[in-house]
Amino acid sequence: MVDPNFRNEKAGRVVVFPGDRRNRGYVVRSEADEQKIRSFLRMFYFAHSSILFLGIFLSSAWASNFRPAWERPSAFVVLRAAGIFLGIYCLVVGAPYFWLWTSYKKAFLSFTSAQDEVLVSGKSAGQRQNFIRAGLIAFVGLILLGAAIFLATRAK
Repeated sequence: MVDPNFRNEKAGRVVVFPGDRRNRGYVVRSEADEQKIRSFLRMFYFAHSSILFLGIFLSSAWASNFRPAWERPSAFVVLRAAGIFLGIYCLVVGAPYFWLWTSYKKAFLSFTSAQDEVLVSGKSAGQRQNFIRAGLIAFVGLILLGAAIFLATRAK
């Protein structure tokens, strides 16, 4: 996941941080700096994935406590179950992810300086990451839809 953020350009070895402005990269001055940035990005991606995946598990466990609300007869059982899950998921994941993102934006500036900023060619790592995120969101959405259909159609 970290390798697409690094590329060789005319200016030298360049790092492009995900979530940064499009077509902006920073020249990496030494191999030691590149290793520091790689370890920072690995830590960020691990925390990012952990928050999202653990949030799914925690939210589904807490949403199962609302099961009596699902068992009441209604034409919107699936929507009610999905709404309860999404509401809990937004609360459980929203604050930690916001804190992670703000600390990430502050921290990546400590690895670079304004003099090292260069324009990069081609697609940025952020655009590729957005494609990966869209695929992950679609995958999670399909899992949620399958779980909601399972809960709505199972024998009582």
